[in-house]
Parts: sequence; C-alpha cells; structure tokens
Amino acid sequence: MSHQKPHLPQKKCLACNKMFSWRKKWAKDWDQVRYCSERCRRNKPAESKASDGPTNPRRP
Repeated sequence: MSHQKPHLPQKKCLACNKMFSWRKKWAKDWDQVRYCSERCRRNKPAESKASDGPTNPRRP
C-alpha cells in the first residue's frame, strides 16, 4: 500500500506544457512559479515583445 498525497494545486509549465504539482519549496511564491524545473526555466521560450515596436528601427 503506497502513501497517498492530498490534493495539491497544479499548473502548466510554460516551457514544456506539462502539468506540475505544488512543492513545499514553492510555498512562499507559488503564484510566481511558472516552470516545472530549472531546466525548463533555462530553456524557456523567447517572450514576444511585439508591443515594444521594432528592435532595430531605421534612421532617416
């Protein structure tokens, strides 16, 4: 018979799109956690900055 964990909150990782569960080490900042692992955090997809305008505007 295995130990059953209580229902823990889950989120979807922004890098790999897999579901991951709450961990005690994230207790203080669960709302800010976006990635399931350090590997996913390092390999996060490039964030779109379309609202900032062109990155290299042409000068007149």
